[in-house]
Amino acid sequence: MKPLAPAPNPVSPKADIGHVHLRVADLDRAIAFYSGVLGFDVQQKFGSSAAFLGAGGYHHNIGLNTWESLGSTPPPPGHTGLYHVALRYPTRADLGDAVRRVAEAGVPITGKADHGVSEAVYLNDPDGNGVELYWDRPQADWPLDARGNLAMVNAPLDLDDLVAEADRG
Repeated sequence: MKPLAPAPNPVSPKADIGHVHLRVADLDRAIAFYSGVLGFDVQQKFGSSAAFLGAGGYHHNIGLNTWESLGSTPPPPGHTGLYHVALRYPTRADLGDAVRRVAEAGVPITGKADHGVSEAVYLNDPDGNGVELYWDRPQADWPLDARGNLAMVNAPLDLDDLVAEADRG
């Protein structure tokens, strides 16, 4: 697979996004979602103003704070800002388990799609931040066009089959 527009000075191919840090209105409510529903461990908490949550002992995949947002409302539609945070799961079964947790918690799913490269489920956290839960297919299975360029799609995704994968996996 070749990029459409290669960077003039490419970053290391091992670079990735290490964590996301979100402003939230209510720290305990945000922790209840990211830890209680999604299952991230609280690694460190700074009083009632900040917390750092991680998976598998990692120092933090998600930072939460109320430093400039305590009691605030979400930004209105039509403004710039974060579109969504994407949380990648290692397997389809792990994603199915996450979707089950979301459903059991009564969190509304706002979208779902098979993108060819990945399967994704979309929702909002309690502060209105968009959250994508997804898993990547192996790169060898990614769809390519006739020229070898990436050809992602927006195909339907069967959530029942995805959750059943958690039972099989």
